Amino acid sequence: MRITFVGGGNMASALIGGLLKQAFPATDIAVVEPVAESRERLTASFGIACIPAYDASILDSDVLVLSIKPQQMREALAPLAGKLKDQLIVSIAAGMRLADISRWLGGYAKLVRTMPNTPALIGAGITGLYADPSIDGKGRRQAERILGAVGKTLWIADESLMDAVTAVSASGPAYFFYFIEALRDAAQTLGFSEDQARLLAIETAVGSVTLAASSAEDVAVLRQHVTSKGGTTEAALKSLDADDFKAAILRAVKAADARGREMGIMLGKD
Repeated sequence: MRITFVGGGNMASALIGGLLKQAFPATDIAVVEPVAESRERLTASFGIACIPAYDASILDSDVLVLSIKPQQMREALAPLAGKLKDQLIVSIAAGMRLADISRWLGGYAKLVRTMPNTPALIGAGITGLYADPSIDGKGRRQAERILGAVGKTLWIADESLMDAVTAVSASGPAYFFYFIEALRDAAQTLGFSEDQARLLAIETAVGSVTLAASSAEDVAVLRQHVTSKGGTTEAALKSLDADDFKAAILRAVKAADARGREMGIMLGKD
């Protein structure tokens, strides 16, 4: 499988690094990247071929990974319209709907839309994938191999749910960082130094998530294990419930989902 990345930013770098760690041949990876400094970085880091613009070799690729900003998508696809043979097109651009990508490619339909999240940068991501109905098992396996190089994958049956994937898992790291930030600040308020507060907050988060991931018990049960009747944890959770904490999270995720749909409409305009 020969792969060409259109765009060489952070997520493309993460995917390339993940593939190489899985013994994928560097000779089968190329990047189209107009910025000379970025090309030099990619070549030095990974030993892969980088070119400043499309050339005939791009049509020899089996998979094209669209790793560019959504605002650049239409312009970047224009030179490819009507020229693709049987390549699988994998988009990692947030909010871009397959119908719009297909239209800009002259009706080309061999497309997969994906939404990785930033923990992919350290190989701990989760990626939602949606495939056009025309994609066969081989195409799905190709897309899954690429995105699976940086973490776990989840296939979505309905493209409309990709905005929800964005709201939950792509935006999700910010929610966790926000909570860690608040816990750190609370620790400082109680008298800990900045470094002590940071250590307490981050290691508590890391340990809790690791326990949740490794346990067969539901997170609600794990929470109950920590919550003794009449104890400190119960007092804290009652305070969170009084502030409508769960409902606030639900409202936040729904707001992100709605904004994702709005962005998809705006980004897809001609």
